[in-house]
Amino acid sequence: MWDNALHYFYEAATLGSMRLASDKIGVATSSISRQIAQLEQDMGVALIERGRRSIRLTEAGRLAFEFHRNQLADRETLLNQLQELREVKTGRVDLAIGEGFFGPPLIETIDGFQRRNPGIAIAVASSSSAEIVRMVLDDEAHVGMILNTTTEPKIRTRAVVEQPLMVLCSPRHALAAREAVTIAELQDTDLCLPPRGFSIIAALAEAQKRAHVWLEPMLVTTSIQMMREIAKAGRAVTVLPRISALAELDQGTLVARPLLDDAIEHTTVSLIHRLGRQLEGAPARLLAILEAKLKSWS
Repeated sequence: MWDNALHYFYEAATLGSMRLASDKIGVATSSISRQIAQLEQDMGVALIERGRRSIRLTEAGRLAFEFHRNQLADRETLLNQLQELREVKTGRVDLAIGEGFFGPPLIETIDGFQRRNPGIAIAVASSSSAEIVRMVLDDEAHVGMILNTTTEPKIRTRAVVEQPLMVLCSPRHALAAREAVTIAELQDTDLCLPPRGFSIIAALAEAQKRAHVWLEPMLVTTSIQMMREIAKAGRAVTVLPRISALAELDQGTLVARPLLDDAIEHTTVSLIHRLGRQLEGAPARLLAILEAKLKSWS
């Protein structure tokens, strides 16, 4: 009985209301309410705060929520282990990766993995580092790849490699002749940068404070591809980790110059997953491959 009641409670807590849980599960809202009330009676403690339209968990409710989420993750681990035993190469891997890391090297890695394991489905979501951390915490992604590291205690960092932010520009651009570039020198340069909310902008904002300058980009875009293309055309320069433009750097259509700032010079890229979530089967294999590739790309 607990399994059914915990399921109703978990869905209601995840979606934020019993009505939304009712729509998703396909049972009456009153049934969900009764199941949660019975669960609270069996446990001898309140799981949700009463008198609210939306679900708000008590401390006991948060413990029950985490317990059930771990149960679901353990069940997924068991199924993956059983698949391994049956030598059936099927399964699913959910990745959450910052857009700045997309490019031929990463795409080729994922494509190569699927070619070797055609029965494994891969879903890739692109978002900001903060959103990727949330997705990993909520088990919406098995593995995340973010700029820098996170202090979230429930996140395990599997690998960290240095990927300092670099000034990327056309070989024909004036800055290409420099060995390195200062923040102050960027102030008089046409820039193409991401908007606020991106980790790159947060790092640049701190660097600007230290240098007592203010950068005003001529173009702001969430598309890393556009940043690369604008820089390749010589219209502007952009600031990205080297991993974001490995193919262009190899082809010589872009050059990378160090950005002189102590903190920026030690920017990192991290592979993360949720602490306590045992990755087995396809997710574990792809994580190991990404870890090895990330170290080689650095």
